[in-house]
Amino acid sequence: MDRVKGKVAIVTGAVGGIGRSVCKLLAKEGAKVALTDLRDENAQKVVQQIRDDGGIADYWHLDVSNEKEVAKVIPEINKRMGGISVLVNNAGIAGVNKPTHEMSEAEWDTVMNVNVKGVFFCSKHTIPFMQKGGGGSIVNMSSVYGLVGNGAIPPYNASKGAVRLMSKTDALLYAKDKIRVNSVHPGWIWHEELERYASQAPQGMEAFMKEVNGFHPIGHVGLPEDVAYAILYLASDESKFATGSEFVIDGGYSCR
Repeated sequence: MDRVKGKVAIVTGAVGGIGRSVCKLLAKEGAKVALTDLRDENAQKVVQQIRDDGGIADYWHLDVSNEKEVAKVIPEINKRMGGISVLVNNAGIAGVNKPTHEMSEAEWDTVMNVNVKGVFFCSKHTIPFMQKGGGGSIVNMSSVYGLVGNGAIPPYNASKGAVRLMSKTDALLYAKDKIRVNSVHPGWIWHEELERYASQAPQGMEAFMKEVNGFHPIGHVGLPEDVAYAILYLASDESKFATGSEFVIDGGYSCR
């Protein structure tokens, strides 16, 4: 308990499976949590769940791909919550699954605007508050596909590779300010989107999940809390010597 007590954590993409799990765990461990997302009603439900469990949380509507919104919301969070010590850049989309030669510029840009620009904008506008506060931790959500290829969803993979190196660059730039920056690389994680995708698989959900489970030497996909506990570690002072690193939580997927 109290592993992040006294810290203020912003979590983007706070409503989805991983984001929701991160918000609840950080709040349970003592952080004040600022949830940001586009799904207002669902986000308010998560806020209420956290409060019902005795945690502190509030919500801001935020499109991370819109710098004007980011520039407005981040200072509001800082003012209302009393500082910012943790930023979890979790918001992301997969985009369309087409080969490179069939993809339009708009389809490519849609993914890059959220997955890459979103990390850039939120980091850009949060770092000055961390500098004033004497440091902080930024956790950027990449993917196992930011480390290895998979022959599909080209813009997603490119975006997650970009996030990996953005994290290393910012780790070097802001180490002097006691701001740590790390990337997290999950394998396949069971959540609402994967469930919906599996339910629509031509071969049927059972056969699809058998195939996906087989991607991971450990024998099954992960759960949102598997990722949330890694982010909790990176948000806490337990990870004070960790920066510029990739935290891989993929059941052995990338070992092959």
